[in-house]
Amino acid sequence: TVNGSFKQFSGMIGLDRERPEQSSVNATIQVRSIDSGIARRDEHMRGPDFFDIAKYPEITFKSRSVKQIGNWAGDIVGDFTMHGVTRTITLHVRFLGTGKSAAGAETTRWRVTTDRIKRDDYGLRWSDNVERKSMIGRDVGVTMEIEAEPE
Repeated sequence: TVNGSFKQFSGMIGLDRERPEQSSVNATIQVRSIDSGIARRDEHMRGPDFFDIAKYPEITFKSRSVKQIGNWAGDIVGDFTMHGVTRTITLHVRFLGTGKSAAGAETTRWRVTTDRIKRDDYGLRWSDNVERKSMIGRDVGVTMEIEAEPE
């Protein structure tokens, strides 16, 4: 298993505490900011064999619906666009609490996960032969820790 992250991203959470189903989420990830801990691998992943950041510099998510599940969790269904392909995915969200940021601003904290995302569904394939031999997985798990400040 290779863990990695994206270091440059932005997003907006429109939280309606009284009517959670009216809430919304939009997010953008700069693919060039991928960091798997090995610079050479990251450069390869930025290139045309994988993400092809010259053509597809961003990954985006735009919510369509929000459903509260229990007191502290919910599912956000939306359009996820990666590598020029848009598909509907569900973000599983858990509210972790409130606090203060390093700058002293009030924040909310969230943990977000997805069901496994299949690379093939987004055209992220390199070489079947190489991928089989090097055991590159076709499914990707996503976990995000989010700290949000009100505007």
